[in-house]
Amino acid sequence: MAVTLAIDCMGGDHGPSVTVPAALDFLRRDPDCSVILVGRQEILQPLLGSAQAAFGERLRIYHASETVTMDEPIASALRGKKDSSMRIAAELVKSGEAQAAVSAGNTAALMAISRFVLKTLPGIERPAIASIVPTLNRYTYLLDLGANVDCQPEHLLQFAIMGAMLFSALEHKERPSVGLLNIGEEAIKGNEAVKRAGDLLKDSGLNFYGNVEGDDIYKGTVDVVVCDGFVGNVALKASEGLAHMISAALREEFKRNWLTRLAALMALPVLNSFKRRFDPRRYNGGSLLGLKGIVVKSHGSADALAFFCALERAAEAARNQLPERIAARMAQPSPTT
Repeated sequence: MAVTLAIDCMGGDHGPSVTVPAALDFLRRDPDCSVILVGRQEILQPLLGSAQAAFGERLRIYHASETVTMDEPIASALRGKKDSSMRIAAELVKSGEAQAAVSAGNTAALMAISRFVLKTLPGIERPAIASIVPTLNRYTYLLDLGANVDCQPEHLLQFAIMGAMLFSALEHKERPSVGLLNIGEEAIKGNEAVKRAGDLLKDSGLNFYGNVEGDDIYKGTVDVVVCDGFVGNVALKASEGLAHMISAALREEFKRNWLTRLAALMALPVLNSFKRRFDPRRYNGGSLLGLKGIVVKSHGSADALAFFCALERAAEAARNQLPERIAARMAQPSPTT
């Protein structure tokens, strides 16, 4: 299926120096896709070189005179910058010129703009952010990651449905398992919102595993882990911090003396394999679920490889008609009604 991506080239810590090379690499690897580079033409055009002629109609620039900064207040981004690259990318999805938008920009602003421009699907009260976490047996999808700090049980049920549809679309698994993140496996554990959400999930028709604990995320116990945005964001940031600590500690220990340096040399094939397997760049790209369109949020500090992976994720979601899947599932009556 041919897919066109609208790329906010100005967002993120590095802007066009990362987003443009990643977009060109994406076009080389996926001949069925096209991209619209959204941003200031006078900056983007010189970075293309001969690429525009090589890719022809698959590559074009859409000029946007404004940029949403990483610390931009939501109100300023939403009301004050109607010609921002972020806003234009979302509007290209709404108009149908693109099937998905990708941005490494300000997360709060991207969520607010996307929700304002695209609106939410019927039955979805709050969009959620979902991303991939590597595990022992492959990976797990985790949501919400910070869009919704305070959630009602019904919101957690909606997150579970959206997460299951995301996993089904991207991993081609008909009934992915869903776990509810809690402080214990027993149904009596947790606060009232989580306990009530567990009851709703049991009657949802989803492949509900039950409660899972924090260590189950990395065991790969379930395909989808559901929690509110406060817990999800803390879990994600703690995981990132732990990964950086382990990496730094290993380098420090291997450099301790000539024996440890020799050990590092001998262990290099294993270390390289480990790095490839758990490289966070390869899991980059959080999906903003629940919108009438596909929007993928790249990490702000992403390099070209990480941003390329976010583009791949957006294209795959578009090919598998993710919003339509979520809408169809939300329209189904509950098994208990």
